[in-house]
Amino acid sequence: MSLETLSQCPVCNSTSFSNYLNVDDYTVSKKEFTIQQCNTCYFLFTNPRPDINSIGAYYQSEEYISHHDDSKGLMSKVYTSVRNYTIGKKIELMQTLFPKKGKLLDIGCGTGNFLQAAKQAGWQTFGTEPDDEARKVASKRARSSIFESIYEQELQGKKFDIISLWHVLEHVHLLNETVEWLAKHLSDDGKIIIAVPNPQSADAVRYGRFWAAYDVPRHLYHFTKASMALLAKKHQLRIDTIHPMWFDSFYVSMLSTKYKGKKINLFDSVKTGLTSNLKGNSSSPENLNTSSLIYVISKI
Repeated sequence: MSLETLSQCPVCNSTSFSNYLNVDDYTVSKKEFTIQQCNTCYFLFTNPRPDINSIGAYYQSEEYISHHDDSKGLMSKVYTSVRNYTIGKKIELMQTLFPKKGKLLDIGCGTGNFLQAAKQAGWQTFGTEPDDEARKVASKRARSSIFESIYEQELQGKKFDIISLWHVLEHVHLLNETVEWLAKHLSDDGKIIIAVPNPQSADAVRYGRFWAAYDVPRHLYHFTKASMALLAKKHQLRIDTIHPMWFDSFYVSMLSTKYKGKKINLFDSVKTGLTSNLKGNSSSPENLNTSSLIYVISKI
């Protein structure tokens, strides 16, 4: 597997980094990877990391269930049950942001469950998904145009009213190029919805290097509210609102206890999930600090 080493911070271009945390890939390779922190803007990123041609091998696991509809076991059942509920909440959020129900592009759409619900709700839907099998399932399920990447010719020149990335941006090698593309293809009154894990949450602090949402090396970046704001501003975008993802703390905690103790500790998972949500709950966006956060972003 080929590794590449970033010499500049993707957010501020600084060349001064410090080692932040060493984390194992518990899902596929079992190898250790280093998360570094920029000494200027404090952005966290996996470095070194598999290059864009090598990263695919790190997704080859039935445990990576966002691309599989047929996975078995407790984690898959929990994931599927929660997903079906949260899809409804995502549709509600989207329709609050853009009541006219225009064009939606879901980047990294997996097997198309969210796109299917959006189409049923009256949206004109498009998607991208790099995984061949997942893309085939999504196209059939959502009855939508699903492309391999945002750089497909059919998407160039189009404008979208909602562009969503549900736990996707942390996976993207070309971070700045991707955010630049988002800004260019967003309608003037449109919204970008980005959901990512939050390494400042109480469950992240509790589990440390065992925190499942670090998910190295698949997660190339580890966004805080401050670094997301800096990245948005760099591309003439702004964060309008931030929303919690309440269920992520429980799901991530279940995986984290498995990584730490070789099996799921349900009591510890529930306790930590509740604690994280209680500590992270706030009516102030500046203080909201749950396991994952949803950023609603618009043009400046």
